Amino acid sequence: MSKKVRKPTPTIAPTPEKSTTATSPFRIKYPLLWLAAIIFMLYAGTIHYDFTDLDDGIFIKDMQAYNAQLSHLFTSFHRGVFNAVNDEYYRPMLLNSMILNYAFSGIEIQGYHLFNILLHIAGTGLLYMVFRALSVSSFHSFLLCLLFAVHPALSQAVIWIPGRNDSLLGLFVFGYLWATIRYTQTGNWKFLIGVFLLLAASFFTKESAIAAPLSALLIQVFILKEKLFSRRQLIQYGIWLLSGGLYFALRATASIKGNVLHVSDIITGLPERIPIVLQYLGKIVFPFNLSVFPIQEDTVYYWGFAALLTLAVLIFLTKEKKWNWYLAGIGFFFAFLLPLLILPKNLNEQTFEHRLYLPIVGILFLLSQTILFDKNSSDKKTGIIVAVVAAVFAVINLQHQPHFKDALSFWEQGYHTSPHSAYATMMYGARVEDKQEGFRLMRKAYQLNPDEKYLNYYYGVMLQHQDSLLASEAHFLREKKKSGYYECDFYLAKVAFYKKDFQQAAVYLEDYVKADKTNEAANNNLLLLYMTALKNKSKAQEQINRMSENGISVSNKVRQEVANMPHE
Repeated sequence: MSKKVRKPTPTIAPTPEKSTTATSPFRIKYPLLWLAAIIFMLYAGTIHYDFTDLDDGIFIKDMQAYNAQLSHLFTSFHRGVFNAVNDEYYRPMLLNSMILNYAFSGIEIQGYHLFNILLHIAGTGLLYMVFRALSVSSFHSFLLCLLFAVHPALSQAVIWIPGRNDSLLGLFVFGYLWATIRYTQTGNWKFLIGVFLLLAASFFTKESAIAAPLSALLIQVFILKEKLFSRRQLIQYGIWLLSGGLYFALRATASIKGNVLHVSDIITGLPERIPIVLQYLGKIVFPFNLSVFPIQEDTVYYWGFAALLTLAVLIFLTKEKKWNWYLAGIGFFFAFLLPLLILPKNLNEQTFEHRLYLPIVGILFLLSQTILFDKNSSDKKTGIIVAVVAAVFAVINLQHQPHFKDALSFWEQGYHTSPHSAYATMMYGARVEDKQEGFRLMRKAYQLNPDEKYLNYYYGVMLQHQDSLLASEAHFLREKKKSGYYECDFYLAKVAFYKKDFQQAAVYLEDYVKADKTNEAANNNLLLLYMTALKNKSKAQEQINRMSENGISVSNKVRQEVANMPHE
């Protein structure tokens, strides 16, 4: 009886990981924890920074009553950012981030700084997942995200409270990109849920999210080699339309001005704005001319030319050039910069650095396939080079951070780096200790742009400090007509009182206390006007009632005086 000989079972070798970079012998345990620790240590000192007086006070202090109501998490989708009605900006997720922040930190700014840091940590972690999903090695993904984590041009998105709108957008866009990449790779419908939710959240965060689907398409077509009209792509196109439709449907219910851009403005302004691309590129590769309040006129171009040359040399020296990655990276960079280029200068002349939070990723895509990271470069050499660059970036970051520590530091640096900005000159002049220097700066700001928002208000205040009440009136009236700034009413009331126009003084104060209900000086002055100059008992009694409702104490002596007033 013959004995059957069992054939050996063939062993199948594990499929090697497809990688766009060299197989990395280096391994970093817990890369996400390392990135989180580095970010926290880098920015920990900024937690105790004060207000800059550039929108942060509006979101935290002025909107305290709005932030205190959790039900407003739904209201945010039906209103503008700075004003419930008659606003140009629609950003519900930013408002909701402030509501959630208020729930655990109230108006203490430290909690808002911590929130910003955590957003940056989360965004960096998701960016790492995007690189890994694209088969970039773990070590190289860590190094690329390390540059992103410490980059000084992104410090404004982390330290300046309103700058969180871009890191918040980055969080949603990175999550969306990861979900769409994974769906394209696997076809698993569960990823489509993330694609829809995260893309919709991006739209509700900032208008520039319109570039998110385009950036995803660049990755899918150039890097993942997905066909434009494959079944998976067609499904994602449908989700883009669904997310966009939801955004426009809810936006239509909000009390905002709508589209403030006109084709003529875009056409005439685009040639002047295009050079901004070079300025931004320079700040990504050589971040040595940072400003808290940059404008195009005062930003140099030579760093941009140097950056362009550096990237070209890196690509030239790369033996196996990955043009698909280069095209995707450059397209990503331009996609998220395009909204800034079509924004007319007269609407917003600032070239804020926090807006680089997403465009910089396109440059990282490009760098990931250059000689620094290709298979012909050793990981040890790459690690040393990136570590040195990251260390330099971290030092520059630390040196730049104190410019955000308080309003005086912020506007002093803004003025010195953007001397042609009427706004920066005005804001610094309003805070400088030397009053004569402050008045000189106000005059300079007025020469730069007499119609700059809030300039006539500050100019009027300084005139009143110099006992020029009558001369200040024209400036407050001009400011009120331009911006409707309620603080003008308080000073206009002083002018009217000086002119013995007590009825008009009362009108100004009535308008003022509608905007600032708890201001004791304004409320007491209004009550005094009703009691003495106008001798209006009913108005005085109504004012006492309003003051009591708003927590402003009124002495029994004053109450008795009002009670004893004769009826009109």
